[in-house]
Amino acid sequence: MKPKEVLAYCREKNVKAIDLRFMDFPGVWQHFTIPVGKLNEDVFEDGLGFDGSSIRGWQAINESDMIVVPQAETAVLDPFAAIPTLSLICNIQDPITREDYSRDPRNIARKAVNYLKSSGIADTCFIGPEAEFFVFDDVRFDQNAHEGYYHVDSGEAEWNRGRDEKPNLGYKLRHKEGYFPVPPSDQLMDVRNEMMHTMIECGLDVEAQHHEVATGGQCEIDLKFQDLVRMADSICHYKYIVKNTARKHGKTVTFMPKPLYGDNGSGMHVHLSLWKNNEPLFAGGGYAGLSDMGLHAIGGLLRHAPALCALTNPTTNSYKRLVPGYEAPVNLAYSQRNRSAACRIPMYSSSPKAKRVEFRCPDPSCNPYLAFAAMLMAVIDGVQNKYHPGPPLDKDIYDLPPEELARVPKAPGSLDEALSNLERDHEFLLRGDVFTQDVIATWIDYKRKREVDALRLRPHPYEFCLYYDI
Repeated sequence: MKPKEVLAYCREKNVKAIDLRFMDFPGVWQHFTIPVGKLNEDVFEDGLGFDGSSIRGWQAINESDMIVVPQAETAVLDPFAAIPTLSLICNIQDPITREDYSRDPRNIARKAVNYLKSSGIADTCFIGPEAEFFVFDDVRFDQNAHEGYYHVDSGEAEWNRGRDEKPNLGYKLRHKEGYFPVPPSDQLMDVRNEMMHTMIECGLDVEAQHHEVATGGQCEIDLKFQDLVRMADSICHYKYIVKNTARKHGKTVTFMPKPLYGDNGSGMHVHLSLWKNNEPLFAGGGYAGLSDMGLHAIGGLLRHAPALCALTNPTTNSYKRLVPGYEAPVNLAYSQRNRSAACRIPMYSSSPKAKRVEFRCPDPSCNPYLAFAAMLMAVIDGVQNKYHPGPPLDKDIYDLPPEELARVPKAPGSLDEALSNLERDHEFLLRGDVFTQDVIATWIDYKRKREVDALRLRPHPYEFCLYYDI
């Protein structure tokens, strides 16, 4: 839609409020709301002011004024608001220079796409993420000077087989056996169907929904691939819809990568392909039907994966998932069909249009704008410098002999390690002024102070199990 069309749509749908939304630096949607009468065509050009110093990782208090500029093409009726409300995703600008803000994640994603076009390599990057999440019935957690704990619960979880539920009807999902059972074992089908239907009403192109591997309510809803910025916008709507639909049913959703010990964590495998003039560029006569460009794209992803993880797996909890034994891609290798490799080439279809690369490291705690942009920059670097990924690894990596496994590069083992890798390897992100040095430095500083150090300084409950009686 264009601004005039948005205003006409508001009149048609009797919209009463306009919700202006944008992504903060770590990756959480923010918003404020104005009466519909305050929205006019000038607002789409001039924007509206707000306090940028109150947004995590953004402006200092002495330079706090910022502007949100609504983007008409992102208009969606909010399916949860009590009065008719239209949501608009916004870009962020400096009020004095009117330049797009360097730390606005959506701006970074837009710059990555523009850099791709200017490189001449391709004109479109299609992204298809598979975001997993848990739906719990109850969650409690706290951490203070004298205690630290968490408690999550799910009516379908294995640990509730013996609970007195008056009556307990059984049908609890065993650990690692949640993939595809029908109801009544799958107790969340109706909730996921409502999530799926709401997404479709909001303009998202949903391909499928299903229960995932873990017990305790792990789910996945897949979206059809879209261009990079539009897909990042869609992931914002995706999370909003999933969380609010669950809340309607008295349930709660988390996109934490590893909320349960001893079962699979939640990943966000990302399918990526480059196109030019409506023609796919990754299809060819090489390994797994890939072109040289497709292989070089994998080479870029694998070469920069240790640094990419600081953006695609950006929480301390991310590295509770990236461990062997839970289908997590800790080994930086590539293969066709093999899900134990960090990069997989799906073989579902022989059509050149279906040829793509799946990067399996990312998880849904990431900021989608930053993660997708960083992945694209690694791919561009691989293509420009013709990085070959070496021979594929078509064996089950987890069954390799120790001496052979030791030769396979590994993903970082912690957020701190990933941030150190990003410190050493980020020049590829700076090209085309996509990520700026200020963005990289602020990201590393924020993550170390607010998350790495915050966790490092606090006693862990399991340390009491290990050490209390020393």
